[in-house]
Amino acid sequence: MRRFEIGGSTLGEDDPALPAAIARAYRDRIRPTCLCRDPGIAMYVAAMGDQYVVKRMPLSGGQHDPACDSYEPPVDLSGLGPLMGSAIRLDPASGMAALRLEFSLTRTGSRAAPMPGVAEATSVKSEARRLSLRGLLHLLWNESGLTKWTSAWAGKRDWWTIRYHLIEAAKTMLAKGAPLGEVLLIPEPFRAENKDAIEQRRAAALSVIQAQKTGPRKLMVLVGEIKEFQEARGGHRLVVKHMPGFPFLLDDRTWQRVQARFEAEVALWSANDASHLIAIATFGLNAAGIAIVEEIALMVVAENWIPYESAQELRLVEALAKVREQSVKGLRYASPSDQPIAAALLMQHRPRPLALFVVPASADEAYESALAEMIGSRPEMDSWIWHTGQGEMPPLPAR
Repeated sequence: MRRFEIGGSTLGEDDPALPAAIARAYRDRIRPTCLCRDPGIAMYVAAMGDQYVVKRMPLSGGQHDPACDSYEPPVDLSGLGPLMGSAIRLDPASGMAALRLEFSLTRTGSRAAPMPGVAEATSVKSEARRLSLRGLLHLLWNESGLTKWTSAWAGKRDWWTIRYHLIEAAKTMLAKGAPLGEVLLIPEPFRAENKDAIEQRRAAALSVIQAQKTGPRKLMVLVGEIKEFQEARGGHRLVVKHMPGFPFLLDDRTWQRVQARFEAEVALWSANDASHLIAIATFGLNAAGIAIVEEIALMVVAENWIPYESAQELRLVEALAKVREQSVKGLRYASPSDQPIAAALLMQHRPRPLALFVVPASADEAYESALAEMIGSRPEMDSWIWHTGQGEMPPLPAR
């Protein structure tokens, strides 16, 4: 049972006095302390409608006990490890994560921003490491808890839930020295009866990037689910769910590069009707008030909103979705596809935590060597490996 220290009192999660104590902590801006370890680990309180929830500080999951719900897997098993300390810097005093972005939030002139190349970079100087659009989306997804799943949650995720947790995660991040949430646009769940109010709130949010006569144009970051791409004069329209009547325009050059760079993501989305395609994009408004996409990245997620990057990973995600044991999906961030990461982890697996690896059929000796080194660096964990070029998915180990 989890225990918290709040305002000098120690309360268990089944203590009837806990909800009132959490509400007071939110009102008085007191940080609860999780007592899964000694000394305890600072937390914060988030409001969810009229309820209050204790949440872990950004990227502090590794400090918690593996049996604690706030625990996060080691960062070196995903693509997050190389970004810590360079692209992502934590301030222990404020509990905020300062992000160094690879993309710009302003644009000078009318020239479109460069899109990610068709071929992935195979090396990046660590001192120049910054967070890409895809990396930011992965970070938001991970810090929102949207990489975790257990079969007990079946049917309990929708866009309202996704949006809430993304916004809460953004509140713990700074970009260019300002709160990330100030430049983040995540569409509200659309309801026809609330159409006017929703559009007014969106217009107010977009007012900060209205086109100016002089100076650089300000950009915002969209995170939304794609409904479809439509042909348009001189390019394509990006139609986002929950934003009817508000298209985002991509010029011909940008659309061609989207098709090349994100061919796999679009194909995976097209092949599975239950999946969702998530876009993260920087955009600005032209003089006519039309949203123009500058840069974009895509991520495909399963029916339960867990990301995957291949048909084989989808098989694994779907198998884990039926297990009552909580799984955590690994994300790639800036790591190229020819470098291994843990596809998923079962941190509460017994007798030892379990790392699951999906090895592509194209894996070479360098990949296998890197995988062996990654597994060897974590002797406290067991491993499950699926070499996809050698046959069907092996059975998941029984707990």
